[in-house]
Amino acid sequence: MVGAGYVGLVSSACFSEFGWDVICVDNDPKRIDALTHGKLPIYEPGLDELVKRSVTEGRLSFSTDLASSLTNTQIIFIAVGTPSRRGDGHSDLSYVFDAVKNISMNAEPDALVVTKSTVPVGTGREIQKILNKENPDSRLLVAANPEFLREGSAIDDFMGPDRIIIGAECEKSMDLMNRVYNPLSLKDIPIVFTSLESAEMIKYASNSFLATKITFINEFADLCEKVGANVQDVARGIGLDDRIGKEFLNAGPGYGGSCFPKDTAALVKTGQDAKSPLSIVEKVIEVNENRKFSMVKKVIDSCGGSVLDKTVGVLGLTFKPNTDDMRDAPSLVIIPELIHAGANIKVYDPKGMESAHNYFSDLVWCNDAYEAMKDSDALVILTEWNQFRALDLEKMRSLLRAPLIIDMRNIYNPEDMKSALFDYISIGREPVYGAKE
Repeated sequence: MVGAGYVGLVSSACFSEFGWDVICVDNDPKRIDALTHGKLPIYEPGLDELVKRSVTEGRLSFSTDLASSLTNTQIIFIAVGTPSRRGDGHSDLSYVFDAVKNISMNAEPDALVVTKSTVPVGTGREIQKILNKENPDSRLLVAANPEFLREGSAIDDFMGPDRIIIGAECEKSMDLMNRVYNPLSLKDIPIVFTSLESAEMIKYASNSFLATKITFINEFADLCEKVGANVQDVARGIGLDDRIGKEFLNAGPGYGGSCFPKDTAALVKTGQDAKSPLSIVEKVIEVNENRKFSMVKKVIDSCGGSVLDKTVGVLGLTFKPNTDDMRDAPSLVIIPELIHAGANIKVYDPKGMESAHNYFSDLVWCNDAYEAMKDSDALVILTEWNQFRALDLEKMRSLLRAPLIIDMRNIYNPEDMKSALFDYISIGREPVYGAKE
């Protein structure tokens, strides 16, 4: 497994749990040294136990030496980063191609090179060209096996996926990939074999469709607020339709994370380059970016039109719960904009505090949720961590300077908040004002 980032590390641990011998290679010596000593660079529920068990039982190891790691290796997965390229939105494939060139000179003949990194359509063909050029005698094969891991539930997703997508175009490649995933065969999980291009496109189409669902329900949330409807009722009503489904219909401050922002941008560029523009996806990106600023306005309006010299407590910094990932989190826009408007910000996140220090400086870092709300003029909930769902409402009201909560994840019942004498502003639901009762 080339790459010890999120995808590479989770995949390595899960493949080794299947019983395969896995060597996870990364060119960052500090990361490999930490992993060798049992320290993980990311937070993912259950991953530390999985890695520890596989290492202890001798199925998983870590290395910085790609050449020696490829000895007697049949299948080589590429799981390096493909961030957005500065300036144009395309995926930066430099890490992928560097890995391919190193693989070409060190892999065993007839080995299979599999992309797990999210790569634009056509990358698999380019990889095959590079392998043929750099080492034409190696007869290396190429396949695509995109990942569909959700941060926070990645192990369950890997062990029990909805489907396995494999772009492979020869019998040997298909046979090897079938063997790799054979431990899942008893679960009757569909394995879909396609061309390289189709496998690469499936990944982008999936993420773009999910991003569209999120953006769709967020726009409907705004309309619900205007006309007196409840977006949660609307989402449930449409989600029970099997043609639509209930997933990704939770209104909020916009999508973020390591996948949706960069993948939608990369797909738009692919469409433009192919002269087949994806206007729906382009609009999704635009609406999602604007939404973060509209959430800033919601906070300011809720605070009487100004946050100047007011203290705002913020619960949650990561883009979703059960991860420490801050990449493209809505907080990265919302908090700086509130500071620019004159607010003093106090924050708490169960797992994202260390990562967040790389993005913020002018904040008060708190040790728990109650410290973040103490003497605050308003409390903003940005991430729906479970521990925020059952806070002591009476204690909250005693700590807040003003009993005002702006809940961007709809984790509380409005009537309960009204009964607890809070002014409670949520997303896509009518506000309630209990502070004056």
